[in-house]
Amino acid sequence: MDNGASSYRRFRDNGDESGLVEIIRDYKDGLILYLTSIVGNIHTAEELAEDTFVLLGTKKPRDKGGGSFKTWLYTIGRNIAIDYLRKYRKRTFVTLEDSAELVSEEEEVESLYLRKEQQITVHRAMRRLSPEHQQVLWLVYFEELSNKEAARVMRRSVRSVESLLYRARKSLKAQLEMEGFDYEKL
Repeated sequence: MDNGASSYRRFRDNGDESGLVEIIRDYKDGLILYLTSIVGNIHTAEELAEDTFVLLGTKKPRDKGGGSFKTWLYTIGRNIAIDYLRKYRKRTFVTLEDSAELVSEEEEVESLYLRKEQQITVHRAMRRLSPEHQQVLWLVYFEELSNKEAARVMRRSVRSVESLLYRARKSLKAQLEMEGFDYEKL
């Protein structure tokens, strides 16, 4: 059992607010970056991550115990992001000026989080991939979820995730080759 599950159980069952604080501290950054890969905007992803933690703090849902705490938390965040996209997809417009500003801010966050030039190049190449390819690569390689856990988060079969992961790696390799990146040094 991971620390997130025990921290959440302390919060949910005993009212220990430090358990929720630990969860937010440990999972906030990764959840925000994962949600950014879904909604394409870091500011929106921050709000959705906050909504995820508010849901944990107010409704105190029970984990069905089918996987790790991280998988469960990311599934809740993904569902909130999908609800957001359904609600605002047709209403949201981004001007070119806002788009340029968001990209530069996102690059700052990426450079702080990834800290290495090679990782930034890989991340940029990933942004050119389809959302599903981005999502599966992010879950498996950056969040270090197993194929089974990624399948649970994405609501797909393990076989489907394995196939998607194969195609995503192939697409990422092609993107990196177009940029002249030497991926064999990774």
